[in-house]
Amino acid sequence: MAYGASAFFLALQVQLIESDEGKVAGLAMVSTLSAVAAMVSQPVIGVLSDRTRSRFGARRPWMLVGGLIGSVALLTTSLAPNLATLTVCVMVVQFGFNAFQGPLAAVLPDRVPEQFRGRYSTGAGLGVILGAAIGPFVGSLFADRITLGYQVLGGVVLLGIVLFVALVPDRDNRGEPREPFPLRAFATAFWVNPVRHPDFFWGFLGRMLLFGGYYMLSTYNLYLVQQYVGLSLDEATDIVPLLGLVALPGIVLSTAIAGPLSDRIGRRKPPVLVAGLLIAAGALVPLAMPTVAGLAVSGAIVGAGFGAFVAVDQALMSSVLPNADDHGKDLGVLNLAATLPGTVAPVAAGAVVAVFDSYGALYPVVGVISVLGALCILPIRSVR
Repeated sequence: MAYGASAFFLALQVQLIESDEGKVAGLAMVSTLSAVAAMVSQPVIGVLSDRTRSRFGARRPWMLVGGLIGSVALLTTSLAPNLATLTVCVMVVQFGFNAFQGPLAAVLPDRVPEQFRGRYSTGAGLGVILGAAIGPFVGSLFADRITLGYQVLGGVVLLGIVLFVALVPDRDNRGEPREPFPLRAFATAFWVNPVRHPDFFWGFLGRMLLFGGYYMLSTYNLYLVQQYVGLSLDEATDIVPLLGLVALPGIVLSTAIAGPLSDRIGRRKPPVLVAGLLIAAGALVPLAMPTVAGLAVSGAIVGAGFGAFVAVDQALMSSVLPNADDHGKDLGVLNLAATLPGTVAPVAAGAVVAVFDSYGALYPVVGVISVLGALCILPIRSVR
């Protein structure tokens, strides 16, 4: 929910600060630099958490620190008077929440048996998708009171993180051996050899492409409704959250089915492949229906595909991690595939709009990217 609501607030803030001509470039810059902060955070914190020994375990201390940083930074984001300050604030938000997300992702390979990972991945994926869908609706309730919205969001997120850390205890690992911590560990935090670990590479590439296509649309959703469909800012502010709610039933259903189904059939690749193709098909709908109804149908199909993908993808990727002793680091690298598109997608989408002088050009581009992302799953050999 934090991502969905804050992304909605961010698009509004940029539009209030910049002119209509500058809002696309402004949002691209903020999104790109904040994604860079996220990219740095996850692998580095992953390396540190792999080597942390405490009575509270390896992951929980970093989850709490990251949650505190991100929540406090949310409170300052609403006060940003210009684009530069807004960019710095959002970068700190992304650094903090990704410092939480990295250790959280390591809970799956650390503590969940292989035969139950689809179910766990479903729960985690459902949280991500529900947050993305409901977040803009929550954000729209505070469209005229952005400062209050950020305060409420920061408080709710921090409460949720504290409750998770308190209610999901980890084992005391002070007696476990700890690998040496040379400075080169920071350099290798961003690298997994694709030649030695080709399955990891293909999974990384597929995740990056599918997240990239999704971000290309979601980042500019508010502007697409205005420029492609032709609604005013006030109308778009009301419509965008409702589009997310319309897509919600399909998202919940696909997410709830895909993970347990992959456990039952013992196969991860077919659900991920179908999910990627659904995203591609849904992205093409607005080309034939450049209306609010077309966007609703598109959002429902894309949401269902992305929900199924997220539900199974974590379980699939947990099975191709290179080193059992470096889950935090390897997942940090893997999660770059989800955060790196946040750097590239806004710039790429802005370039597509500029080159073709049309927001509608985004839809076929996203369709092609999503098909390629789905096909990347096929070369993976260690997972069925």
